[in-house]
Amino acid sequence: MSLGFKKKDTVVVISGDERGKRGEILKIFSDKNKAIVAKVNLVKKHVRASREKPGGIQTIEAPLPMAKLQFVCPKCNQAVRLLVQRLEDGSRVRTCRKCREQIL
Repeated sequence: MSLGFKKKDTVVVISGDERGKRGEILKIFSDKNKAIVAKVNLVKKHVRASREKPGGIQTIEAPLPMAKLQFVCPKCNQAVRLLVQRLEDGSRVRTCRKCREQIL
């Protein structure tokens, strides 16, 4: 259940503590149905020092369930559900349900 999300898509969080925040998808975990969104769902992580990096407390993005994310159309700038259509040549393309524009 990928819900049509891809890396570098802009999404908005629709439920939870982070509701209303927008960000770009950095990584998708399709086996767990989760995604990491830039600057959303920030958590503190204690990191042990190594030769390359000093130790301390770092702030990182934690994965969010994909069910809590909704795609933001780049044309109409609204949160929409995606429509997957087949073209005449047999290829599939993502389409915005509100403005009917193809999303590349």
